[in-house]
Amino acid sequence: MKQFITPDLVYDYKALEPFIDEATMHLHHDKHHVAYTTNLNKALEKYPEWYEKSAEDILRHLDQVPEDVRLAVKNHAGGHVHHNILWETMMPNGKAMPEGELLQAINNSFESFENFKEGFTKMAMSVFGSGWAWLSLDNGKLIIDKTANQDSPYTLGYTPLFGFDVWEHAYYLKYQNRRAEYLENMWSVINWDKISEEYLKNK
Repeated sequence: MKQFITPDLVYDYKALEPFIDEATMHLHHDKHHVAYTTNLNKALEKYPEWYEKSAEDILRHLDQVPEDVRLAVKNHAGGHVHHNILWETMMPNGKAMPEGELLQAINNSFESFENFKEGFTKMAMSVFGSGWAWLSLDNGKLIIDKTANQDSPYTLGYTPLFGFDVWEHAYYLKYQNRRAEYLENMWSVINWDKISEEYLKNK
């Protein structure tokens, strides 16, 4: 029977140093992400037909998930999918900004890349407690948004392109309560090529 799996990282755990430390990457991927995936599989054991859907589709149609497991599925499918996006959209020695159509779309939507970067960081800083800031597509339009905990842009009808994880487990070992410093350093490890690929696929 098909179940969800946690993908391996495509880079070494220490590859994002000094911005994201090796210890955090081990904890974040091997403990937190694995737990989300494991608990998503457990939540769906009574309803194995849901294993045949992608986790993204499950989040898109969360209102159709059986009510007795819906909350668990929302939390754990969200955690599973959001971390998949996070790992894929980070890389060592990331570019300073995107190129091509994505850069043009960002400039059109937010006036400039610097405006976008400033607005996105402010959105991430404004998350109270745990959650995410997102660059998403809403019917082809780029938007900046935030979600609490593991609530998903997919459930809101958006397609997330990348997000900043502001759960404390994402940064507390290295940055303690210095969320602003963590967010500033995240811009150094962004995989704009992957984000551009997703933009072109979904615009």
